[in-house]
Amino acid sequence: MEETDRLILELLARDGRMSYTDIGKETGLSTSAAQQRVRRLEQRGAITGYHARIDPGALDRTLTAFIALRPFDPSQPDDLAERMEPMSEVTSCYSVAGDPSYLIKVQVENPLALEALLTRIRTELAVSTLTTLVLSVPFEDRPVV
Repeated sequence: MEETDRLILELLARDGRMSYTDIGKETGLSTSAAQQRVRRLEQRGAITGYHARIDPGALDRTLTAFIALRPFDPSQPDDLAERMEPMSEVTSCYSVAGDPSYLIKVQVENPLALEALLTRIRTELAVSTLTTLVLSVPFEDRPVV
């Protein structure tokens, strides 16, 4: 990847709302050239979307946990991710190599809500769980550039 494109990705990773004019100033491109570069990066799939970062506390979801999932019957179809889709408390889902099949990140209101979610996950998905509570988040979702 060209250095200018890499710089544009870095700038947008820090501020997804950065204007084409500001991108141009930071990269030495004209506003229209910056816009064309961003569009090309979107078309190539290097930029997959833009979103707002929401403080989970604003939604009263102050408890974060990671849960490792292991199916009771590994011979069953691997459709856990699809069956978790309606669970809004599950904010991330990773298919992983190793003993658990999936690692999920959840955000809930309190320990009682976590307990209820764990019961729902175990019952609906037929899995065993191993839960790790998050105490603090020194940093999260660093840009990959």
